[in-house]
Amino acid sequence: MVCFAFFFNKLIAPHKPNPEKLTSYECGEEPTGNAWLPFNSRFYVIALIFLLFDVEMVFIFPWAIVFGNHEMNTIDPRWGWLALTEMFLFLGILILGLAYVWVKGDLDWIKPSPVLPTTDTYIPKSFYEKLNAEQSAYLVKEFTPDPLPPATPTATPVTTSEPPPIRKPMFKPTFKKPGNE
Repeated sequence: MVCFAFFFNKLIAPHKPNPEKLTSYECGEEPTGNAWLPFNSRFYVIALIFLLFDVEMVFIFPWAIVFGNHEMNTIDPRWGWLALTEMFLFLGILILGLAYVWVKGDLDWIKPSPVLPTTDTYIPKSFYEKLNAEQSAYLVKEFTPDPLPPATPTATPVTTSEPPPIRKPMFKPTFKKPGNE
């Protein structure tokens, strides 16, 4: 049936490729750069852990229906105790798996614990104070928005009564893609 569906689709579907259809679709944006970028594997680990516990938690719903079935429990009360014991075992295994992942450190992908480097070299505090004093002795020049051009013999003197000319922007921002004009 699957092969027939694929064959039937290939038979009746229109096949008119063009460059626009052959580009990969990335949320409406043009794909740029290489797709083979280094990707942190911790994202995969978190996704797998989520899927594991999410899929396992689905088994609680049928258990709740069986455990809450009063007709079955009135016929034989051992069914309720068996279901309750099974659920505690199931949840115990899930909690054990969560504790294992937690102790292993796979849940610490947001804020990894920093490792501070240690050294056996002693640097006196006075050295740091001297270095900071030397670096803080530098003076910063005062900022002037429009520096005056160097005086040349042929240049006309600049009067302060007229405003400086308005400069045009160096570039014009475009919001359209070149092919869409």
